[in-house]
Parts: sequence; C-alpha cells; structure tokens
Amino acid sequence: MATLHPRPYALYRRTPALTTLMALLLAGCGGGSTTIGFGSGDYEVNVLPAGVRAVSSLSVDGNTDDLLTAGLGRAGLAGAAPTLSATPTAAELRRLAIYSNYRALVDITANGGYGTLYGPNVSAEGVAGTGDGKIAGTETLAYADDGSGTQNVTMMVQVPASFSASSPCIITASSSGSRGVYGAIGTAGEWGLKRGCAVAYTDKGTGTGVHDLQNNIATAIDGRRSDATALGTASNFTARLTAAERTAFNTATPNRFAVKHAHSEQNPEKDWGAHTLKAVEFAFWVLNERFGATLADGRRTKTITPANTLVIASSVSNGAGAALAAAEQDSAGLIDGVAVSEPNIQIAPGGTLSIQRGSQPAYTAGSRPLYDYFSYAHLLQPCAAIASSTGAAAPLGFAAGSGSALVAANRCAALAAAGLVSGTTTQARADDALARLRAYGWEAESDLLHTSHWSLATPAIAATYANTYSRARVSDNLCGFSFAAVGADGRPAAPAAPAAIAGLFGTGNGVPPTGPIQLIWNNSVGGAINHGLGTSASTGQADFSYDGANCLRQLWTAQTAAATALRAGVAEVYRSANLRGKPTLIVHGRSDTLIPTNFSSRPYVLRNAQVEGAASRVRYIEVTNAQHFDSFLGLAGYDTRFIPLHVYFNRAMDAMWAHLRTNAPLPPSQVVRTTPRGGTPGAAPAITPASLPAIAASPAAGDRITIEGNTLRLPD
Repeated sequence: MATLHPRPYALYRRTPALTTLMALLLAGCGGGSTTIGFGSGDYEVNVLPAGVRAVSSLSVDGNTDDLLTAGLGRAGLAGAAPTLSATPTAAELRRLAIYSNYRALVDITANGGYGTLYGPNVSAEGVAGTGDGKIAGTETLAYADDGSGTQNVTMMVQVPASFSASSPCIITASSSGSRGVYGAIGTAGEWGLKRGCAVAYTDKGTGTGVHDLQNNIATAIDGRRSDATALGTASNFTARLTAAERTAFNTATPNRFAVKHAHSEQNPEKDWGAHTLKAVEFAFWVLNERFGATLADGRRTKTITPANTLVIASSVSNGAGAALAAAEQDSAGLIDGVAVSEPNIQIAPGGTLSIQRGSQPAYTAGSRPLYDYFSYAHLLQPCAAIASSTGAAAPLGFAAGSGSALVAANRCAALAAAGLVSGTTTQARADDALARLRAYGWEAESDLLHTSHWSLATPAIAATYANTYSRARVSDNLCGFSFAAVGADGRPAAPAAPAAIAGLFGTGNGVPPTGPIQLIWNNSVGGAINHGLGTSASTGQADFSYDGANCLRQLWTAQTAAATALRAGVAEVYRSANLRGKPTLIVHGRSDTLIPTNFSSRPYVLRNAQVEGAASRVRYIEVTNAQHFDSFLGLAGYDTRFIPLHVYFNRAMDAMWAHLRTNAPLPPSQVVRTTPRGGTPGAAPAITPASLPAIAASPAAGDRITIEGNTLRLPD
C-alpha cells in the first residue's frame, strides 16, 4: 500500500454495460451474503459499518449553501458571526459551527494571509481568486457507537461535486482540540474538498456534547437541544447520573454543566485512532451508496475500495494525534499516507531518547504525557508571566502594578512556600519559574507565550484532562472544579442565558471556557467562583486558585488512589510510533507552547526510527516563528512575531499528495526558517510569500534534521 500510486485502476473499473449486467445478476443471488462471486472476481454488497446509526444527509448547491463555508463564502467567514433564531434550527447551528470552527484554526485577517496565501478562494494549486470559494456537494452525518448508546461519536462525510469515482480519494479530518465534528473544516476539510476528495470527519468522541444538569437539557447530533431523557440514545452526551443523583448535585452545586470530553467516563482519547478509521470506513460506505452499482433490491455494490482509493490521514493538534494513531492501528490497509501538523501524540516511557538542538544541552526526558506538562504549566505559568524577561512585553501580558500582576505575585509566593520555585523576592521567584519551564522542556521561543496560554488555554485543558483520564463523574467535582456560567462577580449564582446555551453547537469548543460556560473553582474561600478569581485556603490570598492547581498536579505526582486512576487513564493513550512503513509528514512550529516539540513530535519521530528502522518513511518539518494557535495571529504581539503554520500544513499535504499520486520524493526532514512580519503590535504589515520559504527538496546542511542512533539532531 505504501507505494500505491500509480495503481492498476483498470483492473477495478467496469464499463457501464458490464456494471448493469452484473447488478442484474447479483440481484438474483439473494440470501444474507455480502460477498457475491462473479467470474474471476468477487463483488461485495455495500453494508453500513458495524455500530453506525442515525444516518442523515443533505445536499448543498454551492450557492445559497455549501460544504466549506455554509453559504457564507470567503467574505462571510471573515465577517460578523451568523445570528440564531430564538429556537435555532439545525441549518442555523450548522452555519454557525462552520463559521466558528473555521475561524478557530486559521487567522482570518487579510494582512495575515487570508484570501491571498490561504482561504476558500485560494485554489488547490495556491492561486488566489476573486470568488467566494463555495463548494457544492453532499454531507452525511451519523453516530458510531459501541452498542451502549452512550458513546455516540459523531462522524460526517462531505463529498464535493467535483469528486471523481474513477480516481477516488479520501482525506481524514478528525477534529482539532475537543471540538465538534466540524472541528477540522478549515484545515484538512478545506484541503480535501478543494482537491475533489471526500472528507471523513469525526469528533473523536469529544465534541460539543453539553448536558445542562439544572434543566436536564442535552444536545442531538445536529446541535438542537431538548430534554435529555426524551433524547435517550439520540443524545450526543448525557451525564451518567440517576434522577436522584442529579437532583442532589443540583442542590449542592446549582446551574452546572457536564461536558462530554471531561465527563463521559470513557477516556475517548484511547480510541481516537479507531474513531478515525471508523470514519474512513463510513466514507467508503457513503461513496458506494452513491457510486456503487444498484441491485434490484436497492442495495449497492462496493466499487470504491481501499485498493483503488487514495487515503491520506490528516488534521492538526488532537486531530493530528488521531491521524497518527489511526495509521498505527491500520491493520486493514485503509490509509496510504499521513500528513499532520502540531500533533498531540504521546508515547510510552522507556528507552533512550535524546534531542540535541545545536550546541544546547540535550533534552532527554522523553515524550512527556500531556497531563504531566499541562498540570506543571498550570502551576508555574502565572508566576513565570511576570518574569523580568517577559512581563508586560508578552502578548496579553500582566502589566506591572496591575491586579493580574499582583495575583501572579501571590501565586509565586505560594509556589515558593511549597518549594516549587526558589527566590526571596517576587522577581526572583518569577524568573526561577520561567527557568524551570525551560528546564522541563519548553523552548526559549515559548517564553513570551506562557502568559497568554495560561489565560486562554492551560487551566481549562488541565481540568478537562484530569477528568477524562480519571474517568471522573461530573458529580465528583474533581479537585473542586466544575463548569457554569457566571455573573458579573464571577460567581455561578444564576442560570446561563438560554440563547447562549442553545447556540453551543455553533460556538462551543468542547473545553470550557466555551460560550458562556466558565471553569469554576468550588473550593475558593468565600464560595464557588471563576477559577481566575479564586482565593486559596492554604494561603489566604487571591492566587489564581493555587490550591486547585496544586491538587491537579498531585493527581500526576502523588501516590494516592486518585493519582493511580489518572495515570492508568494516561497509560491507555500511549502510542507505539510504529506507522507500518506509511509515508508520513509531520509539521510542527518551534515556538509551540501548547504542545511543545520536545514532548511530542521530536521524540515521536525518534521513537519511530527506533521501532521501524530502515522501513521508516517519516519526515519531520520544524518551522521557526510558528506556534500552535494561528487564530491568535490577530492578537497584538502575535501578529508581529509569528507566521501562519497553516501554510506549511497545506504544503505538507501537497507534498504527500504528489508523493502518492506521482511518486514524487518526500522532502527530507528539516528546519524551515521563516521571517516574522514585524512592525507595530496590533498593526503588523501584510505578510508576503518572502516570509514563508518553501519546504526544501534539498535543504542546506545547516537546516537538516537527522537521526544518529538514539539522538535526534536539529540545527539551532
């Protein structure tokens, strides 16, 4: 499969007359068999994959509505958010979901490259046009379930009108982060649709399932919300509580929400690879229902198969990790190649893994598990935010003397009292916190990003993953954290606005803060409050809920039953790095602060070389001046310092496409050196192609990434 193209397509094609004759003959075979012999070949009846249900489809004309932009077009995606009616329809929620998820993954500012370097109007060949980039076709939704009626992984297959049954292709688009099924629409989805490929999406069992516990309202597959009991197994997610338990929980902690990724009790990450493979199987079924030969009883034959179809596993962030996991688990040969960006990927501890960047000391701590480094960052980042080398210069930095800086000083004091940082002054403690983050594995390129990442991402991810790895129930209130809307005082004193909750399918990201729902620390002195306003009992100070953050960290480091349960969940998500010889391109930004390269891509690439040896076909592209959130490039300070990694994701996809279609060689592993836009924060000049050099077919010696024994060597 690895050198699949060009393939002998003629062996699989049938003339229309022969197809019709075969269909008539097959119709008379009867029985329950799904494989029917005919001459020298066997033909299978198209059968819905096991566990797939609740299938529904829509067709869009590419004008009033479309697959990529929901009818909004290039300009609409860059404009104001679509509005919802008082009781949103499925179409309204879909439009808002596409709008929100597209913008969540790419920078939609013109100066950042939207509309010129990437975007709906930019062709598959990279040529910017004047149109809106709308794409006609069909969209099919379904659940994949394990038989319990509670797993309910959402899958979707988009088939553009340009799809060719004579040269079929499928691109996987597992959602980024914890997003819903549209969570990769602007990355793998857009790339695949422009190439005329079917796109196989999945929310990976995370998604935007939100259960309003006070009112017992849950979400259906299309985003509409109604009574959870009435929805039953049609609910995307309903918390596992009896009516009595839910009443007791609501009495003790009113107006709370359960969120699927945190509270499903299923640790869905362990199955991300399987969910991605199921989405591919579903895509084959959808395609054959449309293009297979029709039997007299209405069934279809399988004419589009893994043997004649190019399949690329793709996506970014968590979706990228899912694609790699799928390739590792692909015993059926469904996937031909992999192209991903900034993957969240975790490998089992053990072995020798040395990362040598230039003349810097080698990093030898291996692929740290996500929970390890997020719980550590959650503790130290607020203190490091006021380090002398960062401070107010950082995007969203804590200005000296501000309330945030004073609370950060309290966090530093709490850390010092616990022996987690050194120093007798706030400044010394902050500088030590930053130094410890570097020593743990973050690159110096992350120094200025710790503040904004803690403000916008770290606490929510730490709390969500603590719950999911522990398989905690929502009623456990793990480490005192819960989810609720808040009033002006930051307290969950009143129900959330119904309209905001009704639109969560369109606006939610799967990890609160999302929409009106915030991360609450129940154990704050004075009562439950937004975690950023929490006061710890151990310190008596407002310190960004230090006691709660420390509790989350202890779930990784302590020797308790709770910590043992969490670590068992983490062990379930370790990957092997054995990609079965599949050609693979991994792109990662050197400045990534959310999924640092030392914890993810670098050790994964090295472990792959150890596991596969000469059979490895992995290439690693590390991009300077690139970080995890392209959507942050519109923020002051991000715009001047960083380039859109999305451009290199597209280029990696292009390279893999050329390799599989024409046997073009993959580029060698290398560092790509980009040039930031510079200028004034908040008003950076327009980016130009000169800032974004190509992935080199023959990189200079000083840019090559190599593996020598147990060492991955990268240039500075």
